[in-house]
Amino acid sequence: MSRVILHVDMDAFFAAVEQREHPVLIGKPVIVGADPKKGKGRGVVSTCSYEARVYGIHSAMPISQAYKLCPHGIYVPPNGSLYSQVSKEIFSLFYEFTDLVEPLSIDEAFLDVSGCIQLFGSAKNIGEKLKYRIYETQALTASVGIAPNKFLAKIASDLEKPDGLVIVDEDHIQEFLDPLPLNRMWGAGVKTIEKLNKQNIYTIGDLSKLPKNVLEQKFGKQGTHFYQLSRGLDNRPVIAGHEVKSVSNETTFSDDLYDMNILRETLLHLSEKVAYRMRQKNLKGKTVQLKLRYEGFETITRSKTLKNNTANTEIIFQVIWELFESNYDQQRKVRLLGVGMSGFDEKISQQLSLFDDPEKKISDLDIVEDLVRKKFGKNAINRAEGMHKSKDPDLWFD
Repeated sequence: MSRVILHVDMDAFFAAVEQREHPVLIGKPVIVGADPKKGKGRGVVSTCSYEARVYGIHSAMPISQAYKLCPHGIYVPPNGSLYSQVSKEIFSLFYEFTDLVEPLSIDEAFLDVSGCIQLFGSAKNIGEKLKYRIYETQALTASVGIAPNKFLAKIASDLEKPDGLVIVDEDHIQEFLDPLPLNRMWGAGVKTIEKLNKQNIYTIGDLSKLPKNVLEQKFGKQGTHFYQLSRGLDNRPVIAGHEVKSVSNETTFSDDLYDMNILRETLLHLSEKVAYRMRQKNLKGKTVQLKLRYEGFETITRSKTLKNNTANTEIIFQVIWELFESNYDQQRKVRLLGVGMSGFDEKISQQLSLFDDPEKKISDLDIVEDLVRKKFGKNAINRAEGMHKSKDPDLWFD
């Protein structure tokens, strides 16, 4: 079976976060980087908004040059801790779709969703839902490329920025590649491109017409690399970047609300989802985290570390509800709720039996739920208290 690879790339990430945090910056040329000091500053541009790119500004450009191109731009110092936190929240969304996530940087990653098509639908549906999840939870856009391999997926994600979704059909790979310029290929630097241009080779399609031995004679091992890429060949697998350090789920309400019954039901359902995912991975967590976002995007997180590790729905929910009750301002409407678990250092080793010690009855319901979901699907059973009457799809298992 062919692989289905997604390359997800956030659009002008640092600048977009700044515009989200400071709405007055929306629609203006924002340059994140060193202090330009009226064109005499040192350092470089970290990134810039699309409004700034119109002036020819780009990442890694000397900040002094950026100032000369756009002296009226808004220059913002980087806020690394903020970007890192937002990145973690975005990456947590990736794991809702697959565990095969290979981070490339703070704002981009490869995802192998080959084994998830039956669960989530077509590759296009997965790309669209992931983009939607990022926007609804973070108010940020991402561009996604979908293809049979990494090389093609990365090219695709960059073609229709911002907010793009490009799919490379396995049966039309060469048609996709042929018109693209040589600088779309990894490893094709300025000097190499100049050398190829002198031989009337300007596109990937032109390059694909050259025999393998000719390319190897001209460029050595790099010639083999060019031969493969010009034909869309790339067999590298997506390599998961790290072990699972946290499991979380969150939901954004269609309308901001402060109905305590709905909020409680939602937190129970999110606790169910988190606990279920942990048990499927044979994990127990020790730290419970609540995420609460009010209308207007102000977000707070609160956590509590337990004495013992657990993957028990009821225990997680009890702690989450305590955190919520002690921190929620009932005069404010809620936009988003999230539940997370971390601190994994113990594998689950319980026997799946309904006739254990009576003191374990609190986990019997977890066992029954897991067995039913395994046989009939994730949405086959939910606790009555968490069965919110709303048809909001985020209140059901992803």
